[in-house]
Amino acid sequence: MRYWLLRSEPDAYSWDDLIRDGATEWNGVRNYTARNFLKEMEPGDQALFYHSNTEKAAVGIMEITRAWQPDGDDGKWASVAVKPVRKLAKPVTLAMLKAEPRLAKLEVLRQSRLSVTPVRDDEWAVLLELAKA
Repeated sequence: MRYWLLRSEPDAYSWDDLIRDGATEWNGVRNYTARNFLKEMEPGDQALFYHSNTEKAAVGIMEITRAWQPDGDDGKWASVAVKPVRKLAKPVTLAMLKAEPRLAKLEVLRQSRLSVTPVRDDEWAVLLELAKA
């Protein structure tokens, strides 16, 4: 199993929307690097749902339920299916991510413009630790 961080602007699609819907298609990603990460995802992988722009915090955990499929008319983009697993006990804010030395190499901090980034196993453990603190 691999871990990921998927960002969405909460006014476009939020954690509460995912809970209401029960599942969704994670689509509309229009960056080649982020698309390539979507193509690496497999069913059973887990991802943090991160509210970008306004809240700037990871708020929940999702599961990838279907591998990638083409997204868009030209078929060069990718989407995956996700479902909610659970809400984090405590949101993990961007400030918390930046302040934690064990997360210095976290991809979302290094490539802040990407909406889809991988999370290493040790980073995932730290993120879950921060969500309980």
